[in-house]
Amino acid sequence: MRRIAFTLGLAASLWLTACGMGSTPTRAPTASQALTSAPELLEFETVATRQDLFREIARTSLGQAGKPATGAALFPVVEDGQFVAAQGFDPRADLLQAPDAGEPLQLAFDGRGERWSEERRDSLQGLSEREAVELIAHTLISHWQLHPSGTVQVGRVSGTPYAAAYMDGMLRVNPAFVYLAASALVPPGPAGVPER
Repeated sequence: MRRIAFTLGLAASLWLTACGMGSTPTRAPTASQALTSAPELLEFETVATRQDLFREIARTSLGQAGKPATGAALFPVVEDGQFVAAQGFDPRADLLQAPDAGEPLQLAFDGRGERWSEERRDSLQGLSEREAVELIAHTLISHWQLHPSGTVQVGRVSGTPYAAAYMDGMLRVNPAFVYLAASALVPPGPAGVPER
């Protein structure tokens, strides 16, 4: 009798799973989880999920602006000798639309540490990480009204709890944030289908 009950239970479980009713739905990561995970994992998320994460970061940045930068600050910068959270940005912002500033900004990407990929990615609107982060760097530096003297080194720092940080002429950018910012204004594909 136990064998029959076990067999029926197993059959019912398999049938429910096959119909999609027995599987547990996967939860989208939080912005914090996305920033501290490998950025390539974000390519497996839907465009809508990446857009939600970007908007979450933007909303949080608005609430943190001007406060002392703690471990929770998403955009810490050094201002007047103090570490503070940089000015936040609108959740509908297009960070890939670099402003046309009057003075040229020199950026360098060849520092020590992680390298920005030159491979073009669909999830970065056809840009490479290096091309996307260049646009984002211009936008952030202009938005934060920074006036660096000399070349700004743009470092790739994956797995950090912040999206981008500026200190001593170096902009450290989390590549996961680059993937989220690139999806901000992309029309999502069919529900649940990540674009490639």
